[in-house]
Amino acid sequence: MDGASQPADLIVRNGTFYTGDPDLPEATAVAIKDGVFIAVGDDATVAPYVGAATRIVDALGRRVIPGLNDSHTHVIRGGNNYLLELRWDGVRSLRQALAMLREQAVRTPTGQWVRVVGGWTPEQFAEKRMPTVAELNEAAPETPVFVLHLYQAALLNRAAVRAVGYGKDTPNPPGGEIVRGRDGNPTGLLLAAPAATVLYSTLAKGPVLADEQKLESTRHFFRELNRFGLTSAIDAAGGFQDFPDDYGTVMQLASRGELTLRVAYHLFPQTAGQELDDLRRWIGMVKPGDGDQWLRANGAGENLAWSPADFENFAEPRPELLEKAAADLDAAARLLIENGWGFRLHATYDETIRQDLDVFERIAADAGDAGLGVPWFFDHAETISDQSIERVKALGGNVSVQNRMYFQGRVFANRYGKTATEWAPPVTKLLDAGLTVGAGTDATRVSSYNPWLSLHWLTTGTDIGGNRLYRRENIVSRETALQMYTVAGAKLSGEADRKGTITPGKYADLAILSADYFTVADEQIPYIESELTVAGGRIVYASTQYEGQDETLPPVTLEWSPVAHYGGYQQALSVTEAAAESAEHTAWRRARGEHVRQHHHSGFNDAC
Repeated sequence: MDGASQPADLIVRNGTFYTGDPDLPEATAVAIKDGVFIAVGDDATVAPYVGAATRIVDALGRRVIPGLNDSHTHVIRGGNNYLLELRWDGVRSLRQALAMLREQAVRTPTGQWVRVVGGWTPEQFAEKRMPTVAELNEAAPETPVFVLHLYQAALLNRAAVRAVGYGKDTPNPPGGEIVRGRDGNPTGLLLAAPAATVLYSTLAKGPVLADEQKLESTRHFFRELNRFGLTSAIDAAGGFQDFPDDYGTVMQLASRGELTLRVAYHLFPQTAGQELDDLRRWIGMVKPGDGDQWLRANGAGENLAWSPADFENFAEPRPELLEKAAADLDAAARLLIENGWGFRLHATYDETIRQDLDVFERIAADAGDAGLGVPWFFDHAETISDQSIERVKALGGNVSVQNRMYFQGRVFANRYGKTATEWAPPVTKLLDAGLTVGAGTDATRVSSYNPWLSLHWLTTGTDIGGNRLYRRENIVSRETALQMYTVAGAKLSGEADRKGTITPGKYADLAILSADYFTVADEQIPYIESELTVAGGRIVYASTQYEGQDETLPPVTLEWSPVAHYGGYQQALSVTEAAAESAEHTAWRRARGEHVRQHHHSGFNDAC
């Protein structure tokens, strides 16, 4: 290309680039035009592309990486609800979390709820415990409060129990429990036993945003993801996310050219017994690959049918699958394969994976083929066995792993023991088998959407509380982990030729980091953010030295929204400050004569 006649729209120079491209792994400057990289190298490489209107960003010597790609998350649902949610992601003490809840209850108008929906665990708190229902009642006597902890439990204050209408005569839903006191009335504790349906359905009783507010909510949520260097995500769909209705917000933003995150989406059958009807309807409406570079269909899943699904509630025993599970999966998978649809499949335990593989091997044998003929992959796979890994490989499948163990590793270890925990999931074995292994978070209702927590988990083998989970053999290098968050995600959405590395001709997605991911101490990885994020050549997030250089995002108009007051992920404390707060809290408790426990509290708080 003639640089003089094709001046760049944007040049980023003076950076320490990790490109991810094996042919040119390092660079100091890039030139971007029409949303793609047109030159990668040094100042001399990009100099011919400087024109009168070229915007130049000085990276100030900072580390620059390809835009991150979360291969399993729930950004569509998360965007539709973000402005309603009080996020405890990153909060370092329960005392601070309850203070936020108390303040939010005061400003929340009548008819609305305060809801804390995932992204946290007691392990992150100095107190190492859950809040109690009594504490929720004290913090918000009149405003309904719903606090979700993973897919294990939810806490409701008295006002929320009244709002959802639970009483003495309310039956327990299948696989769930409404815990009751001596008088038979609900206490405010809901347990997934082991199914999370009771948690989902209770949350669904709360108010929702109007359509225009959902547009605003999604824009702010995607800007929050850009804050951490995310430029792509594969949406895994989920319960209470029907197509096309619940996809309307992201589709409208895509049509307006207002997406700042590339989304490859999946479709998830919503009603047990009607899965094939859902799939047939969607096959007539859309096909994988439909869309554009910002929003595109990627296939079905993460459930194809309800009966073959297991659960990730490690506080409960592994569920036994229904007898009809194999037949239901067989029917759904054959329908998809016959119509050229790829899919992803939720499978936590090897017992589930083996049964699924039995089905897939029969389908492949009937077709006279070694594989399934469509792209497919398992999600989660915490206890996948060596034998199952080989079977996945033989069928042409891959795997996407998430840092759920970062949030619930201690609960898993209590149930399954140290040896099982050391390989849950066996990331290095999956990689050694030659599978594409994408990395993600399973945000927002399980772990946090902050990708640097997941990268910390992959590269240290610890949980959010600093407890060692994995043996050294199951810990990956920082470069490998980053590839799992870039190249692998692009492969899982069929876009490896268009994104995932900083390479001429690929989408211009990058992040200038607040600290060098490759050299900072392990404990500092969770505190990394992007100082400037570029997606498709557009500056979609900017902070510190770059403040004000990003695209305009109107402020939150919902004045009482928790996001308007707290933002999203709480990154206020450094590692040193967090340690100081923990020490201060311990000293305070000792001064009161309280016994200070060094580990989890017993009983419910351990399990949840």
